[in-house]
Parts: sequence; structure tokens; C-alpha cells
Amino acid sequence: MWKLSMEYWNELAQQMLLISALLSGFSIAVVASLLVFTSKHPIINRILKTATIAAGSFLVTVFAMTRIIMMTTTGYPNKVVEADLLLPRIVGISTLFVGIISLSIVISLSGWTNSKSTGVFTTVIGVLTFLGIITMLF
Repeated sequence: MWKLSMEYWNELAQQMLLISALLSGFSIAVVASLLVFTSKHPIINRILKTATIAAGSFLVTVFAMTRIIMMTTTGYPNKVVEADLLLPRIVGISTLFVGIISLSIVISLSGWTNSKSTGVFTTVIGVLTFLGIITMLF
């Protein structure tokens, strides 16, 4: 297993924090839009729930990465060992993946409110987006 330096964890957490904050804001905007949107289409409810999961997941990631940044920044008042980063790392990375999956589902479901052909198109784009993200992360 790789042993990453505290400096590397700091930089990695900063990048994940930025990505999560942007995606969280986007997800919250989708949720807010759907809350004021009046439609009886059953897919809208699923999109709202999935976007809410994405927003919540990305927010948890933001705070987990903030904790890692604080702990790995010079001047942190307590001595930090690698084991101290385990919980925020697991929580942050797990919720990032839940958020990515949820946002991909939102993309996939969005077209089904319009028509079957648009639904197929957005589903293909959602799946390709998810696969592209996973490919770039590993």
C-alpha cells in the first residue's frame, strides 16, 4: 500500500474540496429548481430525491476534505499521524462517489420527462459520463 505524505493529502483534499463544492452547488440549484417546478410527472420526484442525495453527499465530502486540509496544514495545533486521516478520508471519498453516482443518475433521468428518445439519449450520456469520471479517477 502507498504511504502518501501529509503535503500530498493536503493538495488532494484541496482539489476534492473544490470539485465537491462546485458539484454540491449545482445539485442544490437543481433541487431548488425542482421544488418550485410544478409537474405531476413521476420521474420528477425521482430526480428531486436523487439530486438531494447528490447535494448532501457532496456537502459531506466538502467538510471531510476541509478537516483533512486543516489537519495537514502547517500550524495545526495537534500532532497528526496518518491514522488520524482515516475516518475523514473514508467518509469523504465514499460520499464523493455516492454524489457522482447520484448526479449521473440525475443526468440519465432528466430526458425521460420529455420523451422516450430524449430519455434514451440522456441515459446514454449519463452512463458515459459516469464511466468517463471513473476512468479518470483510476
